[in-house]
Amino acid sequence: MADLKPATREALLTVQTSTLTGALYRRGFRNMFLQDVNPLRVDQPRMVGLAFTMRFIPSREDKNGPGVKDLTRIQPKAMEECPPGHVLVVDSRGDARAASAGDLYIGRLKARGCAGIVTDGGLRDSEGILRTGLPAYHKRPTSPPSPIIHHPIDLNLPIACGGVAVYPGDVIVGDCDGVVVIPPDIVDEIAAECAATTLYDEFAEEEVARGRPLAGLFPVVNDQARADFEAWKKKHNRG
Repeated sequence: MADLKPATREALLTVQTSTLTGALYRRGFRNMFLQDVNPLRVDQPRMVGLAFTMRFIPSREDKNGPGVKDLTRIQPKAMEECPPGHVLVVDSRGDARAASAGDLYIGRLKARGCAGIVTDGGLRDSEGILRTGLPAYHKRPTSPPSPIIHHPIDLNLPIACGGVAVYPGDVIVGDCDGVVVIPPDIVDEIAAECAATTLYDEFAEEEVARGRPLAGLFPVVNDQARADFEAWKKKHNRG
């Protein structure tokens, strides 16, 4: 699919995954948030991009043992073929006993202009990954090399990651809470709705901090709160 519209990308960089999952739920999508997939660091940059996928299967000694030459070179190929602005999403079967990638591979993604990396396995060389500045999400840190557990088998096909189906071209959004997957055919409307919701949330947070009760403010919004919100937007020149 074509890249995200600039307005959609800008909106997705400002909304929370909690807001996105709520909007998806209202459209019947109940399982779009990756489970047990966490940011390498909670203050890393937010992540938005289209999915480019890689899949691991379990390793086997005649394919991944010491001295075996991997003629397919799938893993480094992923680092060279993931398009700029895309997120490399890796199906590691939820197994973090060995690394799905390390700092050099991730540094290459960063240098090529990719938007991030996500795996439901583990990443190694955490200090080096942090130095690259690329948003990275995983189950937990791990040090053993990938061939002990993982064998890369294919690129850019539908995969599972964190218990969620991920198709190439899906929209991937990550923040300090985790990672959500958005079908590309509804991403524009989701982004617009969530940008509006985020604006209201900002107003509501201010009201709560001032001592206003939640009744009529959240989650059910009454006419008075709507009127107050419109006045707040005009006062702050927020549309």
